[in-house]
Amino acid sequence: METWEFTVTGAVENELTYSWREFNDLPRETQLQDFHCVTGWSRFDNEFTGVTFPTIVERAGVRDDAEHVVFGSLDGYTTNLPLDECLREEVLFVLELDGQPLPSEHGGPLRVVTPHKYAYKGAKWVTSVTFLTEPKRGYWELRGYSNTANPWAEERYSSL
Repeated sequence: METWEFTVTGAVENELTYSWREFNDLPRETQLQDFHCVTGWSRFDNEFTGVTFPTIVERAGVRDDAEHVVFGSLDGYTTNLPLDECLREEVLFVLELDGQPLPSEHGGPLRVVTPHKYAYKGAKWVTSVTFLTEPKRGYWELRGYSNTANPWAEERYSSL
């Protein structure tokens, strides 16, 4: 954790870099959320504690021409969402699950949770957010998974 960094770049007024300690000092919320896996299972009523996406947006000063977001992970994984899909208060950078530090196997130390999307839209081991002025697909989206990933419509695979 001594070398861990979280960066916010792209179409922003203020590029940000947080150390682990600095990120942990950001305001937190605890929310009950459901978690939906693209393989067909869900886990309900998870107690997630973390920093809301809108908190990061406010601190970075996201520009008016920003339309898209790419999350990057320590292992090189990326995933994408339109900015308007991320501005929801329930999109969290999660530090804790059920009152405990987020375990590595679940994406700890920091994971994005997007309860209104399949879980592949919530990057594990997240270390960056890039705001873009045009869409860019992430790892699974480039390999045929749905770009919209709506679990209620069962949007698992791309129609391309």
